[in-house]
Amino acid sequence: MHRKLVKTILIAGAALATLAALAACDSEGGGRAAEVPRTKAAVPAPPEKKRVQGLPGMPPVLDPRDVYAADRPNMLSPVVRDFPSRVYVPNTESDTVSVIDPGTYQIIDTIPVGRQPQHVVPSWDLKTLWVNNNRGHTLTPIDPSTGKAGKPVEVHDPYNLYFTPNGRYAVVMASLDRELVFRDPHTMERKKTVPVTCYGVNHADFSLDGRYFIVSCEFSGELLKVDTEKMEVVGQQRLPLEGAMPQDVKVSPDGKTFYVADMVADGMWIVDGDTFGTPGFLPTGKGAHGLYVSRDSREMYISNRGEGTVSVFDFTQHKLTRKWHLPDGGSPDMGGVSADGNVLWLSGRYDAEVYAIDTRTGAQLARIKVGGGPHGLAVYPQPGRYSLGHTGIFR
Repeated sequence: MHRKLVKTILIAGAALATLAALAACDSEGGGRAAEVPRTKAAVPAPPEKKRVQGLPGMPPVLDPRDVYAADRPNMLSPVVRDFPSRVYVPNTESDTVSVIDPGTYQIIDTIPVGRQPQHVVPSWDLKTLWVNNNRGHTLTPIDPSTGKAGKPVEVHDPYNLYFTPNGRYAVVMASLDRELVFRDPHTMERKKTVPVTCYGVNHADFSLDGRYFIVSCEFSGELLKVDTEKMEVVGQQRLPLEGAMPQDVKVSPDGKTFYVADMVADGMWIVDGDTFGTPGFLPTGKGAHGLYVSRDSREMYISNRGEGTVSVFDFTQHKLTRKWHLPDGGSPDMGGVSADGNVLWLSGRYDAEVYAIDTRTGAQLARIKVGGGPHGLAVYPQPGRYSLGHTGIFR
């Protein structure tokens, strides 16, 4: 039975102080005040950007007020600029990846992979797409320049995959093993295993400085806070709802507030990452699942898998502003935003289809039949200097 939740939002506003400049006058003959010279010094300087002491080895933060500053429309890295634009769809029940040409909305290839592929994950250096074959216990590499798959790499229980912001480690979310496994980001050799006491680690995102990340535990309704450099769990809490089932995690543009979709609570938990205190909650829709930030960092799209809708959240207003309904319903799950920011691509988990949605109007542009159980699709390439993993978290 759905429980009515108290709507609480933990977002604090910042107050800005304004300084007034005083000009001194001296008197000349006849008591006429001396004219104040118009110099450049009289023009207010733009606020100085505070320097962020990031995780050692992490590329410098471009804008401390916006972690997504490198994700603006079509700001493609030289590494990916010549890659063909594609949508890669892992079909968990068909053990394949469907490849869609977003220009024609047509499937142009079907790639056989391992057992139960869950997510297609861009590597930190942007050069490889890793297919997470959860029950096949392998990662299949795909070369995004050619669309060809390489030799699978043995990795146990790879439900999801992330990369530390300095590119030093891959982090495998071993959901059933109850482990966070830090690996070499290229060879996937195991470097450190971190056992966890929660069940179903699956999604994550990193703070502005990259020094910690928040992890959702789907099957025990918990959140973890992990020190990136020490590779240790430093915080753990159970969400304040019996039966909570947290899914995708996304950080706010300022890099401090974390949003966690919950498909049982039917909305988002909102938690301050620094204090890791008790979260607030915002209802969005039945089966809230995926979270995707717009190219201008102003909005976030929430896929409500249980009702075939997408809610739009405004970061500045701290509220939902729109809700888009898919014609004929559907089960919007995971995906990503096109390089130009105009299309939101989502898998239809229970309907063997993929949806293309216009981010300006919410209109459905296409509904494409794919294999069984489509899950964590990746739109590629996308803007950004490096990837933090999942279906495309870029900085």
